[in-house]
Amino acid sequence: MIWGIHHSKWKQIPLSKKEGLLIALLGLIGYYLASYFDFMGLTLISASLERLILFSYPTIVLILSAFILKKKITKVQIISILITYLGIAIIFIDRGGITIGTTDTLLTGAFFIGLSAFTYALYLVGSNFMIAKVGSIRLTTFSMLVSCSAVIIHYLLTSEIDLLGYQKEVYFLSFLMAIVATVIPSFLINEAIKRIGAPTVSIIGSLGPVSTITLSIIFLGEMLTLTQFFGAFIIILGVIFISLSSRK
Repeated sequence: MIWGIHHSKWKQIPLSKKEGLLIALLGLIGYYLASYFDFMGLTLISASLERLILFSYPTIVLILSAFILKKKITKVQIISILITYLGIAIIFIDRGGITIGTTDTLLTGAFFIGLSAFTYALYLVGSNFMIAKVGSIRLTTFSMLVSCSAVIIHYLLTSEIDLLGYQKEVYFLSFLMAIVATVIPSFLINEAIKRIGAPTVSIIGSLGPVSTITLSIIFLGEMLTLTQFFGAFIIILGVIFISLSSRK
């Protein structure tokens, strides 16, 4: 029933060419490039560090909003940004257990995760503008279709591996990652932004790095030192400050 209502609205209010191009661009940036950079980084650093670096994206959203949307950055928000990156610096100083190889590996992996955070921040800034125009469901659906098409083209151009030659566990995990970890959260996040606003969503999203660190310790055997946990706490504190200041 809900799908039918939204579908009828889509037919009544078709997308303009400009809106279609913007949605396609958001799909390429937010779901294709951000995910690609993220997976590149994950081959070089641990999931715990990846999540902590990626979690700095609200500070990037704030900076991009100032440049693109001309929103003024307050003193509290500047302090929050400095706090966030202080936490990242602390983690980099104490690197035990968070890299897969050398210092160069750490820097390269962090660079890719940083690119992922930047492209995802671009997507959020763009989607925050587009949701009011085209709706959260239509934006999510079309942008993910564009991203899926880009992934398939990327695979066909770069891979020589037989798509049907993997073990069944690979397909099962891929299905869970695609549906449970990507499609469903994407619809929920955009719908939540429409209903309660991005600042509140960001506060709830503060659970992300904590849950990732906990799960990586349980299932992947990764460990963080006390110094790294302290750095993680500082990062979360900085992002929460940004989210709270954005609500005022």
